[in-house]
Amino acid sequence: MWGRPSLARGRGSSNIEVMAPAKSPSKRIGIHLSTSGGTWTAVQRAVDCGANCFQIFSSSPRQWKANAVAPADAEQMRTLRAQHGIAPMTIHASYLINLCSQSEEVRKNSTAAFRGEVERALALGAEFLVFHPGSWKGLTRAEALQHAAENIERAVDGLGCQDSHLRILIENTAGSEFSMGGKLDQVGDLLHMLDRCAPVDVCLDTCHTHVAGYDLVTPEGYEETVALIAESFGTERVRVWHCNDAKAAMGSKLDRHEHIGDGTIGPDAFRRLLRDKRFAHCAFIAETPVDDPGDILRNVSVLRTLAAG
Repeated sequence: MWGRPSLARGRGSSNIEVMAPAKSPSKRIGIHLSTSGGTWTAVQRAVDCGANCFQIFSSSPRQWKANAVAPADAEQMRTLRAQHGIAPMTIHASYLINLCSQSEEVRKNSTAAFRGEVERALALGAEFLVFHPGSWKGLTRAEALQHAAENIERAVDGLGCQDSHLRILIENTAGSEFSMGGKLDQVGDLLHMLDRCAPVDVCLDTCHTHVAGYDLVTPEGYEETVALIAESFGTERVRVWHCNDAKAAMGSKLDRHEHIGDGTIGPDAFRRLLRDKRFAHCAFIAETPVDDPGDILRNVSVLRTLAAG
């Protein structure tokens, strides 16, 4: 059941009626949240904005080195998540990681950093760790795929990932020329190479998919895109959708996130995705801008409303 409707405030989505969600709806809808004050503080932030799942960084996304997770912080995270029924928790890996770089030094640093990401995700009890494979400029596509697969295999070696609840998710990218994952078949190729060594699946980003040239907007184009997803790796292997509207046009390859319903994707496409039974098992997590204090609450509320009716 949904509470009394009210109007969302802000830009173009102000004409979407936003309803307060029930405490424990089955649809998993959340947003990327700050961990200021400790990683576990993200749980209360999720509760405050009506989310029942969330995404965080486990350390600074723009630094190579990070501290290990304090056992007390990990315990607090697990306790609060169980108390409020918040799941899944997704961690986004550092933006610096480039596992398919032409530079041996960058690949070495990236492998070490990715291992740290996996260690922290396991310590915190995260269900998903999302990462971008990186840029393969200066290499062939085949060389880049091999580097990425080998370095991920090295990074997870001996950590017990196969026996944990953690799944590593390959995220598609916005389609720039040398960005691994800009095409759905690249995501599929890397996924199948990694199946032998790590528990891997897929995270798809609506903005990335749209600006990479895949149609999510028209009903016919949406079905064609879902067919390509099914062909490349299977809809069942998509575990998380990053729900971001786009500032740029379809096919522009410009990764600029916009508030849900205010961009070139628009509310109808999100409504279609959120209600698609082929993705009913997924978590839908926004990474939308925070331009005003109420933007986190507003974007979560809009996603809930579009999912509900």
